[in-house]
Amino acid sequence: MIKSFKGEFSWLSNFYPCSITLNNNIFPSVEHAYQSEKSNDSEWKKKCQTILNPGQIKKESKKIKINRKEWDSKRLKVMEFLINQKFDQESLRIKLLATNDKILQEGNNWGDEFWGINIRTGKGLNHLGKLIMKKRDKLKGLIF
Repeated sequence: MIKSFKGEFSWLSNFYPCSITLNNNIFPSVEHAYQSEKSNDSEWKKKCQTILNPGQIKKESKKIKINRKEWDSKRLKVMEFLINQKFDQESLRIKLLATNDKILQEGNNWGDEFWGINIRTGKGLNHLGKLIMKKRDKLKGLIF
């Protein structure tokens, strides 16, 4: 089991630098592209392309107004699209396949129980880990 996306497994994190294209815009990480989808504002999307620190863009995203119901209905699809693109890149695809059948757990200490597992409580849905494992299965030809 890979219990968190840190250290030698930091490449599994959405903060890991990789080129992501979404709606004809290029972003420096999955996190940047994901956060850009929270608003249709062109200035926000430009900011998501230019601020290089993914932690900063995540922090800034908390200031924008979003339609929570609409966002909640599409955020898993957005993330899956971005994860698929990230791990289609050869160097990351090779690393992902090398994890074999290990469970991928986005363990965190900031209490995110939707995308990961709260390491303090052991609770969480681990959607990010599940989406990455789903992509790994697709790459292995186990699912279509």
